[in-house]
Amino acid sequence: MLNLPNALASLRILIAPFMFWIILNPQLFTDNGLHITWNYYAASLLFVLASSTDFFDGYIAREWNQMTMLGAILDPLADKMLTLAAFLGLMMIGEASAWAIYIIIVRELFITGIRTVAVSEGISVKASWAGKTKTVAQMIAIGFLLMHWPLGEELLWLAVALTVYSGAEYLYGFRNALLKDSK
Repeated sequence: MLNLPNALASLRILIAPFMFWIILNPQLFTDNGLHITWNYYAASLLFVLASSTDFFDGYIAREWNQMTMLGAILDPLADKMLTLAAFLGLMMIGEASAWAIYIIIVRELFITGIRTVAVSEGISVKASWAGKTKTVAQMIAIGFLLMHWPLGEELLWLAVALTVYSGAEYLYGFRNALLKDSK
């Protein structure tokens, strides 16, 4: 069912590849006589716009009672597509550590696998506060890295630590849910 929250998540999915393309093609601006910082501004603006839809789609879905199964799938998918597009683009232009991005991608794939198994077992695996904090930390790190601001690399590694922690928390919760169901 397409409602406003699902449309916002879909918009995030559509913005992600366009932002990725802008990150990888600064000549779009420099060939037209603009300074390279315009590339940073454009990518950052798209990222902030798309990131804001993450807050609004969840808020609207809860407040207007428009939560759907499609939304439960689209929202985390859109989050991953947006953050991975930014992280991979930043890594490809040499602005983010390949190891940090590798750890983030592995965690995201692993937790997606766990969520898939959980759904097939009838287990609800909702986003935890650690998972939400991880997402915010990743988004802040991406913003700093896109704008080439100081502390971007440090914020990236903080996001990696929170990413690993939240992944362990999901794994622990899934394990406990499986043990509870087996009793």
